[in-house]
Amino acid sequence: MNGQAYRKGREDGYPLGWNHGRWLGHCESIIARAAPVPVKRPIHVLYVTSGKGYPYSPLDNGIYETLKTVAERVTLALPVQDVAKIAAKSRPDVMLVLDGMNMPFDKVQAVRSLGIRTAIWFTDDPYYSDVTAEIALRYHSVFTLERSCLPFYSGLGCPRVHYLPLGVFPGDFRPRNPLISKRGDVSFVGTAYWNRVKLFHQLIPLLAHRRLHISGMWWDRLPEYDRWKALIDLGRWMDPGQTSERYNASRIVINAHRAHNDDTFNQNKARIPAVSPNPRTFEISACATLQMTDLREDIAQFYIPGQEIITYDSPQDLVDKTEYYLEHEEERQAVALRGLYRTLRDHTYISRLNQLLDLTMNG
Repeated sequence: MNGQAYRKGREDGYPLGWNHGRWLGHCESIIARAAPVPVKRPIHVLYVTSGKGYPYSPLDNGIYETLKTVAERVTLALPVQDVAKIAAKSRPDVMLVLDGMNMPFDKVQAVRSLGIRTAIWFTDDPYYSDVTAEIALRYHSVFTLERSCLPFYSGLGCPRVHYLPLGVFPGDFRPRNPLISKRGDVSFVGTAYWNRVKLFHQLIPLLAHRRLHISGMWWDRLPEYDRWKALIDLGRWMDPGQTSERYNASRIVINAHRAHNDDTFNQNKARIPAVSPNPRTFEISACATLQMTDLREDIAQFYIPGQEIITYDSPQDLVDKTEYYLEHEEERQAVALRGLYRTLRDHTYISRLNQLLDLTMNG
């Protein structure tokens, strides 16, 4: 009996292990070809973190770790520290602040008075534009991840405003080999904003026969939450490693962008529209899984729809494409691998920070 069980386990496990190994081999080959080689430029960057803790701390870490590969010297500071004193002592070429909501204006002005260039990178545009409007005016250069905010900041009087979406830190988001027990067909990770509740209220009954997993805050907003709660990991904030593992464990990952006019934690009285991809766009594709995203105007600037990423325009369209790619594995993998290549080539923090430093130092 033990011998039979062993042979049965080997017969079942060998092809599965071979396929997983072959897949990771394809991914590693793409990583070797596409990942940019960082070159350190002879500048000193003072990086001031968001100071907000989780979930911003992974962004801070990814940017800080990448800065150390593209700048000869990097000094790290928190908004609560005496940043002006740190700047006066270390004399950086530029101070980069992430988010800026916890950075006092007097500290920014004190650094600028030293003749040091300052740059702010906004992480949540346009959802906090009521707050960021005042912050932006304090900096030499303004970087926003939302293209629609360019005329907004320029109209306020900011002389140097640039469109720069967040990227991905491959140290966190990369191809992995998750446990068999965690693997499934379709997943979504994110907060249940109302447009997402509406989408998944229609979507879940059509995909419930698949191995579907949803994770995030507020999903008890669903009208039929009790019916579907077994599919939902409610109220959980996953760290980047856990999120990456979930993406890798899914054959398809859905990306549904937040609506610009959702009143949940929204300070966007100007009703600036959101047309640019969210950070999740790059993180999903960096994990070499097939991404299906709603079509924002700027998506085509970053990925070729239908080749490197799949877009949908309705719940039924999403269901139809999901069923198609779950039944056509070679095509699913081909799109996922092309998405991985494009992400590593163009959308890591190495690429983003090189752009930011060029524009700040030469502007």
